[in-house]
Amino acid sequence: MSEQPQHHEQAHPGVGTYLTVAGVLTVITLVEVGAFYVPAFQGWLAPVLLTLSATKFVLVVGFFMHLKTDHHLFRVIFAAPLLIAVAVAVALLFLFGVVAL
Repeated sequence: MSEQPQHHEQAHPGVGTYLTVAGVLTVITLVEVGAFYVPAFQGWLAPVLLTLSATKFVLVVGFFMHLKTDHHLFRVIFAAPLLIAVAVAVALLFLFGVVAL
């Protein structure tokens, strides 16, 4: 007898979850736009926008691209380049003096 491979499918999130994530993405976008116009954020604008953008990236990839319910290897494939890009961006911010210790 040959064994059939088992597929471990998880239930996808419902409409309410997608609407909640869309609402959170909208709020984050509003905060990004607002942070651009607040003079107090001018010194930290780039790191704040990078952080908010990375948060939106994780939400979009996790929920709308169903990465949350896929195999964990796909998370690594998406997360590793993101971490490298963030490290390079932060290094450039320090290198060009946008952010100082």
